[in-house]
Amino acid sequence: MTLDPLILGRRTLIAAGLSLAATPRAAVAAPAPSRFPIWPATPPGMPNPPVADSFVKRSPNGAADDIAWPHVATPMLTVCPAAKPTGAAVLLIPGGGYARVAVGREPSPVARWFASLGVTAFDLLYRLPHDGWAAGPDAPLQDAQRALRVIRARAGEWGIDPANVAAMGFSAGGHLAARLAARSALKTYDPIDAADSQPTTLRVVGLLFPVITMTESFAHGQSKRELLGRNADAALAARYSAELDLPADMPPTFLGHAADDPVVPVANSIAMFQAVHALPRPAELHIVETGGHGPRLIGPDGKPHSWLSRFATFAHRHGLPIPGDDS
Repeated sequence: MTLDPLILGRRTLIAAGLSLAATPRAAVAAPAPSRFPIWPATPPGMPNPPVADSFVKRSPNGAADDIAWPHVATPMLTVCPAAKPTGAAVLLIPGGGYARVAVGREPSPVARWFASLGVTAFDLLYRLPHDGWAAGPDAPLQDAQRALRVIRARAGEWGIDPANVAAMGFSAGGHLAARLAARSALKTYDPIDAADSQPTTLRVVGLLFPVITMTESFAHGQSKRELLGRNADAALAARYSAELDLPADMPPTFLGHAADDPVVPVANSIAMFQAVHALPRPAELHIVETGGHGPRLIGPDGKPHSWLSRFATFAHRHGLPIPGDDS
């Protein structure tokens, strides 16, 4: 029997399709994560005697990479590239009350989740004011601004569109992310190379259980002491309160907090939401009834906390190329 060429062609296409469908998704591998310093040499304003990098385990029986850094001499970015990049990037800023930086040397679970959505993610290890850097409380902001510029300067390496960079901060890292978003026009250091010609603006910013105020009664005491010292006057406290003096072009701001947070009161997120909303600029706040401070954001099953999925929807709505549900 002679087969019609059209039927034969259809059978060939179907067979090819079945073969492709049987190919495991794991065959498409993302580039390997990497970790690198954000400054080409010593960061600006090294004290004398110089700072030395040091880390401690966050718990005696924790995983080897579950560490925190009480002293940072070499600010670093850990990049988790996306296998199928959408062109978006997110700078992740961990917390630690400005007493330490709670970040490992491998990509965080949140970074890996963003990368699974096509968003190249960067975990930031930043300097701490208590080490005596010349910039004092602006040393962390120097690192955050420099990190954004390096991401944009090297965007082609990871398939990133320099216009589509977001940031997300957690706890005291939320305070730093809020200042990064609000102070893109603030010059915190002199340019040192071509990367410093890049802007420090953000497409969107996410603040989860963030430290915000330094002036109100609900300020987080440790963060305020570590950032500003024990005797900060009212003017200094106001200067570093993230909810004050916001710019008219504040990026769209997403906030998530637990009502029962015993460490950083939920009033911090409420104050920031009200300040951004009053500009008026896009703002969204999600308060959950329970969860405490710093809940697990990626579950054992790999599913994200609702704050992350809601941030994705919010960011998508405001132009970041990230899968989001607009329903």
